[in-house]
Amino acid sequence: MTPSPRNFPGDGVPWWRNAVVYEVYVRSFADSDGDGDGDLAGVRSRLGHLRDLGVDALWLTPFYVSPLADGGYDVADYRDVDPRFGSLRDFDDLVAAAHDHGLRVIVDIVPNHTSDRHPWFREAAKSPPGSPARDRYIFRPGKPDGSPPNDWPSTFGGPAWTRLDPSDDASEWYLHLYAPEQPDLNWRNPEVRAEFETILRFWLDRGVDGFRIDVAAGLFKDANLADLGERRRHVVDGPIYSRPEVHEVYRDWRRVLDAYPGERMAIGEVWTDSAAELARYLRPDELHQVFQFDLQLAPWSAPAFHKVVTAALREIEPTGSAPTWVLSSHDAVRHLTRYEQRGGVPGIGYARARAALLFLLALPGSAYLYQGEELGLPQADVPDDARQDPVFLRTGGVEKGRDGCRVPIPWSGRTSPYGFGPEGTRPWLPMPEGWASLTVEAQRQDPGSMLSFYRQALRLRRELTPGLPGTLEWTEVTETTLAFRRDHLVCVVNFDENPVRLPEGRPVLTTIPLYGDLLPGNAAAWLTT
Repeated sequence: MTPSPRNFPGDGVPWWRNAVVYEVYVRSFADSDGDGDGDLAGVRSRLGHLRDLGVDALWLTPFYVSPLADGGYDVADYRDVDPRFGSLRDFDDLVAAAHDHGLRVIVDIVPNHTSDRHPWFREAAKSPPGSPARDRYIFRPGKPDGSPPNDWPSTFGGPAWTRLDPSDDASEWYLHLYAPEQPDLNWRNPEVRAEFETILRFWLDRGVDGFRIDVAAGLFKDANLADLGERRRHVVDGPIYSRPEVHEVYRDWRRVLDAYPGERMAIGEVWTDSAAELARYLRPDELHQVFQFDLQLAPWSAPAFHKVVTAALREIEPTGSAPTWVLSSHDAVRHLTRYEQRGGVPGIGYARARAALLFLLALPGSAYLYQGEELGLPQADVPDDARQDPVFLRTGGVEKGRDGCRVPIPWSGRTSPYGFGPEGTRPWLPMPEGWASLTVEAQRQDPGSMLSFYRQALRLRRELTPGLPGTLEWTEVTETTLAFRRDHLVCVVNFDENPVRLPEGRPVLTTIPLYGDLLPGNAAAWLTT
């Protein structure tokens, strides 16, 4: 299939280096048919919102055939669209429409594990131990005492092993770093590697501009499956993540991507213990980008933000790549709520979220936004009986899980479904009462709304940052204030409650009005010199 024509003027700089990418959680973005699930046709119908917002690309979370045991990250067929989300024709239409709007399209790829409904795993379950079918996954006998093969925990709670036949004490166990419905693949098997290169080409041939790689550091495990013992689960040199062999895979994938026109790219979800380890994935013949999650994890603190940015820039610069910043995602409590919870003052999270956005957009590199943050959505309080996240289910409710950040987007109206779907739609997760003032419709014409602020900030970023160096100069670093310069652009953030004096320059955007030349607390400003 020939990719859709692109309407992307080139300036000699790879588009992904300075892009603003918008994460679309497909199930919660827009529902075109009223079944309660967002879908690809719904995304297509709302592309004007993304164009007007001013982003460069959208990242689609998994829309493949899936039982949805983990929100689509349990894939049963990597080459088709789940009927709940549409069809391959809907996908092709969406890509073509996005390109017509000047938007690139990134899709999720899930290589660490499949669904237990995938044909490969169904075949493995019917095959004897040691068979080629089982070698595509990680099957092992248990220990003599009947316990799992090792002490690895599942990220979603409980052990990372499940006995294939719970009624048979001699049955083998299979590895799943996440839910039992997500068996881990054996990436030491050449058939697995060949299959995923074919999957990449399938979607590249349909015109996608890139891939977000789920659990990118987890493909290879220690061949001996050594116990963790007292070691931390995510240690860089441990038996589970960032094994050296994983880099061979991404060198192969880079060759696949480079063979296609249009600057196709890949960004990895990589959790590591250091910026230096993160940078290994960014070597010139590997991934184009990896997420810098430390800013998402950082508290509202000048020293914390300074430490994260300084470490990332120091380690990434030698690779020739650029950092990728993120504040929220489908896996984390929304940053507005995080800042509110740690602020102690009602409404302070809203002010801090605006300030954090200016900080993020002024940094060198690209920025990934999560749907709904442009509306100032807080983490929704989902009733326990409506929660679907396996984190909640597998921990017996001890951990609330991620449903609160996945509640559907409010588009219009006064009551649920707030334009998410046709009147009478019952969204797959309940939408809170009191969101009428947060809808796109309500905020679109309000110059003081979060949506208007995001649009203004993104417009100014496009005007002010082209041609700026990929480095920055810190001009003020204190316990309460950060300021940095990139050529003519200066960004100042006041993390304190008390006002601070701005440096010389012309203010072009502030999160709240200035007091003369004083920047109020929990605020940020851009200046030009």
